[in-house]
Amino acid sequence: MSSSDPYPDNQRPVEAWCDLHNLHVRLADEREVVTPLWWYPSLSNATPSQRNNVELMLDGVHWPDLDEDLSVRGMLAGWKYPNVKAPEKAA
Repeated sequence: MSSSDPYPDNQRPVEAWCDLHNLHVRLADEREVVTPLWWYPSLSNATPSQRNNVELMLDGVHWPDLDEDLSVRGMLAGWKYPNVKAPEKAA
């Protein structure tokens, strides 16, 4: 990898899945990136089957049923959809 390589090999996703609340992406260097589903409205509103039909890309994850792509770079940087708000906690 050269210093100008936009997709470092250690940030390549090797596995991705969603649970009820989070998106999990395991990277080639064995780190696991976990971000809340509410950051991504299309994933949050999807069925479990749609959320778990994932395709790994060189630099991120693609959901063909939703036509949604997320980059590992964005997840590591904490990027979420503009203007999304965390769900309110039940009292």
